[in-house]
Amino acid sequence: MSKFVFITGGVVSSLGKGLTSASIGLLLKSRGLRVEMLKMDPYINVDPGTMNPFQHGEVFVTDDGAETDLDLGHYERFVNQPMGHRNNFTTGAIYSKIIERERRGDFNGATVQVVPHVTNEIKQKWLNLEREDVDVILIELGGTVGDIEGLPFLEAIRQFHLERDPEDVMFIHMALIPYLRASGEIKTKPTQHSVQKLRELAVQPDMIICRTTQHIDDDVRKKIALFCSVRPQNVIIEQDVPNTIYEVPLILRQQGTDDIICKRLHLDAPEPDLSQWQAMIDRVVNPEKTVKIAVVGKYITLTDSYKSIYEALMHAGAAFHAKVDILKVEAEEIEEKGADAVLEGVQGVLTPGGFGLRGAEGKMAAIQWARENNVPFLGICYGLQCAVIEFARHVCGLPNAYSIEWKTDTDIFEGNASAQAQDAVVVLMDSQQNVVDRGGTMRLGAYACWLKQGTHAREAYGTEMVRERHRHRYEVNPKIKDMLESKGMIISGVNPDSRLVEIVELKDHPWFVATQAHPEFKTRPTEPHPLFLGLITASMEN
Repeated sequence: MSKFVFITGGVVSSLGKGLTSASIGLLLKSRGLRVEMLKMDPYINVDPGTMNPFQHGEVFVTDDGAETDLDLGHYERFVNQPMGHRNNFTTGAIYSKIIERERRGDFNGATVQVVPHVTNEIKQKWLNLEREDVDVILIELGGTVGDIEGLPFLEAIRQFHLERDPEDVMFIHMALIPYLRASGEIKTKPTQHSVQKLRELAVQPDMIICRTTQHIDDDVRKKIALFCSVRPQNVIIEQDVPNTIYEVPLILRQQGTDDIICKRLHLDAPEPDLSQWQAMIDRVVNPEKTVKIAVVGKYITLTDSYKSIYEALMHAGAAFHAKVDILKVEAEEIEEKGADAVLEGVQGVLTPGGFGLRGAEGKMAAIQWARENNVPFLGICYGLQCAVIEFARHVCGLPNAYSIEWKTDTDIFEGNASAQAQDAVVVLMDSQQNVVDRGGTMRLGAYACWLKQGTHAREAYGTEMVRERHRHRYEVNPKIKDMLESKGMIISGVNPDSRLVEIVELKDHPWFVATQAHPEFKTRPTEPHPLFLGLITASMEN
């Protein structure tokens, strides 16, 4: 049977529980153990797919089309295995399922309550991950102990501990150790109170991981151990890492975190082999050169909105012993100041995904600047759509080219119908690949892409067929493909089933590639994504 490790957080949110959970997963997997990961989000949304990136950060999409929390990106990058619907659920998903079952009569007229019905549904999600080929299941609870939204999850954890053998379940609590600069003191009281709150709910942590900006000595460690009822060696200090988040597993390893977990769960596993991981960190920490890339986006002010983009750039740079200096540019800034003023000195430009009209003109101005100045460019999802519209406007002679997404129904149906149809270069498609005016479903998850021989994309991937993850509703209008190609834009990637455009590039350009997919979701620290490698290679030569 699988072992279960529950990871909770206290004092404040955004402690880095996802990174820590992923780091533990890496350590255990490096010891030859088979690991599964799960993130529980207490908010009422069914999934983060409809949440504003300014509030929640990026939506991480899996191969099977799940729109999930960005922590699943950490899981995939650290543990190097794909996640899916099974690896993330929310309070909203739990209640939605229970209400559906109640309406169907599954409870035989019983009064539906948090205990046992909600807690049973939560526990079933955990058990769905249990298999013969899984040794350890790491389960992270989002939010902070004390949040009212998290109470059903903590109650389920309490019950589960009683239902399993003691050596099958372990609790790890992560808390902040604040430093008061005015008095020069490290304070343990918030952690003590956080653990006290957990114990009030009958959950006693076996290990406490202390997030801190300062060095913590053994006396402080012993104090935390005493007042939180854990052994001193089970108090792990996770101080801010100096260079990169990928150092976190090494910090945990130095303190024997994985040894303690294996001992607590009665797991016999060899020492971890972290040589490849260490080599990657050495390339990140000791770069031999720097390359400057501008990321022109709509949600730049929140770093987590483009988390996977930034990680993918760093991975690709590290492969060449290069530090990627990222210039984060709000698209609307380019609309105000002009591309020349904002982008001067950059060696490459990337436009990431997004939705809506805001910032679109700024993105297209950045794309036009990269196209006309032979600056390497990578467009992603909405970035591809903006690249096609920009090309249609300024090269193909369609000054009014637009995306259906930017227009209201009134805009679309008023005026010259044939002119409107010609100018709509990004449209919605029905199931028969016909252009429609409204509706359509979002393409989510992995789709195949056939790559044209002799193109940048084919050379970068090194294969004829790939599968990349999608999250979008609008497509390049198939009716304009001949026009684009006649003016020098190559359709270098298409879906083999629908023939929809997947990748475009330019003939006479050092690197101008845009993809309808989200390649940043499949990058790994030790296996950078080919398209990001292509961008960095061309940018270093620029």
